[in-house]
Amino acid sequence: MLLEQKLNEDILKITMKIRNEHPELLKYLNELTVTLPDVNNPEMTNKVLQEYFNSLESILKKYTINQ
Repeated sequence: MLLEQKLNEDILKITMKIRNEHPELLKYLNELTVTLPDVNNPEMTNKVLQEYFNSLESILKKYTINQ
């Protein structure tokens, strides 16, 4: 449970960073290859959360390197 909470906090932090510091990247958030499941009863596993966080982090890193 602690890992899940930490992952959720990390996802929130990086999402807020993108929104506040790089709003031009918001359009890519909906286009992620790894997204949170879009079903009625999604199974939120630590693996799914970690993959989502990694995809957010990747977008941010690629953007800041190329800036």
